[in-house]
Amino acid sequence: MMNLFKKKILLLSILALIAQISFSQEIRVNTYGGYVFKDKVDSYYSSSSYYSGQIQDGARWGGGIEYVIPGIGGLEIQYLRQNTNAPTVYSDVIHSGGQLQKTDFDLRLNWLMLNSTRYFPVSEQLEPFAGFGLGMGIFSLTNPDTNNERSATKFAYSFRGGINLWLGNNLAFRAQTSLFSAVQSMGGSLYFGSGGSGAGLSSYSSMFQFGFDGGLVFRIPME
Repeated sequence: MMNLFKKKILLLSILALIAQISFSQEIRVNTYGGYVFKDKVDSYYSSSSYYSGQIQDGARWGGGIEYVIPGIGGLEIQYLRQNTNAPTVYSDVIHSGGQLQKTDFDLRLNWLMLNSTRYFPVSEQLEPFAGFGLGMGIFSLTNPDTNNERSATKFAYSFRGGINLWLGNNLAFRAQTSLFSAVQSMGGSLYFGSGGSGAGLSSYSSMFQFGFDGGLVFRIPME
């Protein structure tokens, strides 16, 4: 009889936990606006085929939709955009005969990420968090000297940490630092392709972007 009573108590506890989770879910709309620091990219394929450039710093903006279960964490679909320049010195045997060239490329960076976030609330107002993301970086680059344009899509990952400062029940200010990386994102085929079948350099360089973001969080309870 006692074992049966304990099983009933355990079952009721599990059902209560499930009910609590199911009634405390929420959707958050996150907005982002921030600053990204410079990042150097280079590769030396041979003495006559290499490039050395720098992705310039600048503003980044975007947004995300996040599904959150308090006490467990959140899952967010995020989009970020940055328009910048990449002054680059390069030598390419295929397209320039190995002669040294310099171009200030126009670069558009688009990040589409799926983020997992763990929240550590310390009070009703302060909610620190940390998380990581996986997704893709979509890069479009234009050579202003020739008007040739190239694009590439690469696997990307990110890490972030910060805090939400809740100003009311459904509104918070968000501040965070983040690191984004796209594996083998910058290479000859993106920078120096002539627009035809030529591939340019066959070597690549990964990029790492460190930045700060701020924005607003809008909470939509699901009851």
